[in-house]
Amino acid sequence: MQRIRLRYTKRGRLRFTSHRDFQRAFERALRRAEVPMAYSAGFTPHPKVSYANAAPTGTGSEAEYLEIALTEARDPERLRVLLDESMPAGLDIVDAVEARTSGLADRLTASVWELRLDGVDPADAERAVAAFAAAGSVEVQRRTKSGVRTFDARSAVAHLESVATPGTPADRPSDQPCAILRLVVRHVTPAVRPDDVLSGLRAVADLAPPVPAAVTRLAQGLFDEETGTVTDPLAPDREAAQALSTADPTATATAPV
Repeated sequence: MQRIRLRYTKRGRLRFTSHRDFQRAFERALRRAEVPMAYSAGFTPHPKVSYANAAPTGTGSEAEYLEIALTEARDPERLRVLLDESMPAGLDIVDAVEARTSGLADRLTASVWELRLDGVDPADAERAVAAFAAAGSVEVQRRTKSGVRTFDARSAVAHLESVATPGTPADRPSDQPCAILRLVVRHVTPAVRPDDVLSGLRAVADLAPPVPAAVTRLAQGLFDEETGTVTDPLAPDREAAQALSTADPTATATAPV
């Protein structure tokens, strides 16, 4: 059985796609591309697809990950192209590697987020960022199924800054002031989401964007404590494949799609 790991995006209006909607679209793409999927056992077999840490509905993303299991070997890049052609525009399959290491989910320990705050003066955003960074803790509340929960939104934030320009194309170009925030958030329990950080900025500096923020995940992966960066979670698989190819040039040969 071959395992393929894929990175996909949620762009533009497709940021409002729920995780369930994406699952349905992806399973349709698997059928259209005639991918030789492995299925679970039991009375209701389903394709062996493992999703890792999906972004909340309403947020865009350049770095969502999943893993599929195949009954026949396929070239990862050819498979990626076929699946991407079968997906709606905006839900794009942008990277694929053969899984040669374990623990993909364990390597997703932090995310890099970008928050576009339309109608917010960058100077006000910088003051709010400074106040948030200086705080020892920032308590926020979130409504859950079991009621309102209070937790610290500050401790999970490894880095927060106001940047001059967005890293991704704006969904809502405007002549109004616009602040762009970039933050690195560790994946902790309870999870701290970008909207929790916005609640924290409102609590410490009364920063309240007049319209909802456009939120995009730029990356997720293993958090490097020394550099404060988030590394590519698929890099170990590429390195393992390269090492195997160097040792045995025929070892990476796979059947065509």
